Amino acid sequence: MTSAAVQSKSPPSINAVDEDNLSANDTQILTSAEEADPELKLPKRSSLVIILLANALLQISFFIIVSSSNEYALHLGGTSTFSAGVVIGIPTVFSGLTLIPLMKYDRGGYGLALNICCAASISGMVLYGIAYKANWLYLILLGRITSGIGFAMWMYCKRFCSDPRIVGIRRRTTLASWLMVGNGVGMGLGPLLGGIFYRYVGFGKGTGDVWNGFTSPAWVLAAVWAAYWVAVRMWFEDVPPIEKPSENIELREKAPVQLMEDTFNDDPVNASGASYRHHAHPSPSSSTMPSPRSPSPSIVPNDKLEVGQWASVICICWFAMASFFILGAWEANIPVCEYCYSKFRRELTQLNSIFRCADGSVNPHLNFTPFAAGNFLAIGALGCFPFFILNVFLARRVQDRYTLMFGAGLGGIALIIFLALVSLDKTASGGSNNWVSSQIGVGTAPAFFICWFAVALGFNVASTVTMSLLSKQLPATVRWNGMSSVMVQYSNYLGRVTGAVWGGAGVSVGMTRYVGLEIAITGIGLALASSVWKHLKAKTG
Repeated sequence: MTSAAVQSKSPPSINAVDEDNLSANDTQILTSAEEADPELKLPKRSSLVIILLANALLQISFFIIVSSSNEYALHLGGTSTFSAGVVIGIPTVFSGLTLIPLMKYDRGGYGLALNICCAASISGMVLYGIAYKANWLYLILLGRITSGIGFAMWMYCKRFCSDPRIVGIRRRTTLASWLMVGNGVGMGLGPLLGGIFYRYVGFGKGTGDVWNGFTSPAWVLAAVWAAYWVAVRMWFEDVPPIEKPSENIELREKAPVQLMEDTFNDDPVNASGASYRHHAHPSPSSSTMPSPRSPSPSIVPNDKLEVGQWASVICICWFAMASFFILGAWEANIPVCEYCYSKFRRELTQLNSIFRCADGSVNPHLNFTPFAAGNFLAIGALGCFPFFILNVFLARRVQDRYTLMFGAGLGGIALIIFLALVSLDKTASGGSNNWVSSQIGVGTAPAFFICWFAVALGFNVASTVTMSLLSKQLPATVRWNGMSSVMVQYSNYLGRVTGAVWGGAGVSVGMTRYVGLEIAITGIGLALASSVWKHLKAKTG
């Protein structure tokens, strides 16, 4: 009775603060509102930093060997196709195989996955590093398989940033944007550091079978992961484990009525983003305690999806797959194109430094070394970094569906432009073959670089909101948060594996067909989003 009376005296609109129209005097009110409003809650800062660092380190571990793995595989008797599969395909496959058994034992937490991630990442890097001394190609494969087990942590990073127990609905896109910043760090620093190690550690004085241009990135990352593991053990605070269903049922039956009334603050959201929260003053009858055996039906959230929600799920999963398919294809194709040109360089000199693909289209003379290929990938990704930071602040004001369409549209336009350049043999227009340009990589084919920059920016931005948007479409329960994380992550894995294969085969099938398929996949996604546009509406933040 007393709690109900106190509640009726409190301002009814404290949870409906308009963040865009605040004066300086409202700062203190907003701070208290953020602390009280479950839509704005955030996890413990140290745990959040640990998760964001895990995402960035996984990205660096994934990309740091991209620039030199092709040469490494060739040195040990492999092929470029083997290199593309080892770098992108194989780790992703085993990461996907690890998820299901790992989720069976994690009890809804993150500590187990973090510890397995650290152990697998260190072991994988060590195996990759000793392959040179052992002179055995398949140690590279075993190392990347082991690292792939650690890559299962990617799903847990997404799940952590959308977990309704610790993250409010208006903070999920913001945290997803920080994950994208980590993706940008990995895509940029990974190939750059790999190229630097290959170029400046090399194979001269002070190097040997253990420490050289191929193995040095693996040894450095193994040490970084070991230090990070210590930080995890010291500062990460896991969420409470999920109770068994029988215990939940018993708790619900014996819970005091005051706890049931508090569940109105959970503010479930439907597929259109509309809130069910009631801001009106409580009626006098609400001050009387209802019978424990007759709880309100609105307290129990609907755990079944409507047709519109399922359509949104299909659309979002398509974009999650398409973004990583296209990014993976480009990341695999650029180093492979360099190798294909180098192999046939002498025979193609008389053809004005171009060669013809299977479909009759032409590829430019890139003449990339592993150092230049790493720089080409890295500078494009690092150029996107300021836009990734900007997106963190825009996430609180721009709807996820607009971000999704903008990213896919920008990437699609870049693909169309690149297709035109390939068809007209203008990919290397404005390029220079001097020493500086060949070392940086960008100066060799500036038009190609601009397309890569736009593709990296567009599809990274589009992939940002897939997890946060899907979590807003589904019921705010731990069960659905886990299911949505798995759906998005397996869509990402499917895109990475097939994209890597497609990128490695780009020269064989022809560059026009290679780009044409990517344009078709993007177009299908845009058509799906247009057909379910009203169902993609969700709360910002």
